[in-house]
Amino acid sequence: MESTIPDPRTELPTPPPAADRPGRIEAHGIDHIPDAERHGRPRDLFAVWAAPNVSYLNLVVGGTLVLIGLDLWQSLAVVVAGNLLWAGVGLLAVSGPAAGAPSEVVMRAVFGVRGNRVNIAVTGWLVSVCYLALNWAAASLAAFGLAERAGLTPGTPLKILVIVLIAAATLAISVYGHATIVRLYGPFTLILTAVFLLLSGYLLTGGHTDWHYRPAEPLHGTALVAALAGGTALIASAPLSYSTGADFSRYLPRTSSPRAVAGWTALGAFVPSVLFTALGCLAATTLDMTDPQSALTAVLPGWFRPLFLLAIVLGAVANNAMTAYSSGLALQAVGLRIRRSRSVALDGALGVALTLYALLVSDFLDTVNNMLELTVALTGPVMAVYATDIVWRRNRYSGPALTDETPASPYWYSHGVNRAGAAALLLGTAAAGLGLSTRLFTGPLAHLAADTDLSLPAGMLTAAATYWLLMPRRLPA
Repeated sequence: MESTIPDPRTELPTPPPAADRPGRIEAHGIDHIPDAERHGRPRDLFAVWAAPNVSYLNLVVGGTLVLIGLDLWQSLAVVVAGNLLWAGVGLLAVSGPAAGAPSEVVMRAVFGVRGNRVNIAVTGWLVSVCYLALNWAAASLAAFGLAERAGLTPGTPLKILVIVLIAAATLAISVYGHATIVRLYGPFTLILTAVFLLLSGYLLTGGHTDWHYRPAEPLHGTALVAALAGGTALIASAPLSYSTGADFSRYLPRTSSPRAVAGWTALGAFVPSVLFTALGCLAATTLDMTDPQSALTAVLPGWFRPLFLLAIVLGAVANNAMTAYSSGLALQAVGLRIRRSRSVALDGALGVALTLYALLVSDFLDTVNNMLELTVALTGPVMAVYATDIVWRRNRYSGPALTDETPASPYWYSHGVNRAGAAALLLGTAAAGLGLSTRLFTGPLAHLAADTDLSLPAGMLTAAATYWLLMPRRLPA
């Protein structure tokens, strides 16, 4: 990847232009960010990615690893292995400064102008809206708990009101956009980390952790392999859902160090994800994590319980503000000609509807697990092809050319579709589906492997190899 790498000792922050300042609605959508409006430093990305990953959902997923039959140390190993996929998000982020465009636009180079619309509609927009619902559901359960502590009975009308208020706070941040997210997420990271470190202290020193935990019936042989593979795919589903790394790096100067952009992005997400998913594993060694909120609040002192519940709400707002921001860009990239603020609001309305379903109709924990397991088959191949394209092009993208949606665009390919990208995504998704093993579906490849979930390696390796083989041997002039 070719780029001028600045000396970090002389790297100075550049002031944000009027078009991208905290407290002002962001003017840009999926259009190209001119060099004159670029600002910031790669290190700013650490807090942007840390805040949404100091997350209650990580505790839930960590507890799930123990519930599927893994012992503590097996669970912790899976947590680290699955979260290594954040390195992929870091790699995708380097295309932001190079192109001055969000990932939803950069991927036109991968799939073609028309082909990318289909890709974004399914693996970008739809997945983002589903994640909005998951995080709002978690936040709403915590808010219901706060209402009960205040002496209110959370009936259906109150639940709907709570969900709408949480969504409104989230969407407000998303509408104000990039500069507001960068400014707020530093304080958010500090607040959330302080609360979750206190939670860690109570769990680790209060006799609520069994460092020698083993399930009553330990897994062996193919059953253990299947649990390890399924758990790794479950953990990896979080980083794989963020094929949007460039969305938050595209305002950085073109001369920003690619290593710094990738490193701060990956590190910001990896560290809190590992720490707090591991905390969920530790809690599950003594607590019943089938109802994690009730189990955790039961062992906390009375004064700390409201803070913990508020932290769950704040963490979900931080996570979903990023997700809603990207889903708004995705809706524009699909071809809907509306302002980003309106696309965010439209996605938010659909996310609220799905949240109501998850809480009032479906079982929340089942919804979480089913959603995260299935997304790997879709998002893994997308990340693999996108990352392969960055390496193949050596991170050379023309931002103005990427915004050209006419047949004259260098990214139009054949009838608006890059056949190499389309074939790689289709074959990768098919391979992931064949290797998928969930409660909803087991593919024939997974069945032959004793119900071991092979969707993660099968999908990503097939997609990357196909794209590399089908693209020309050298970058076109």
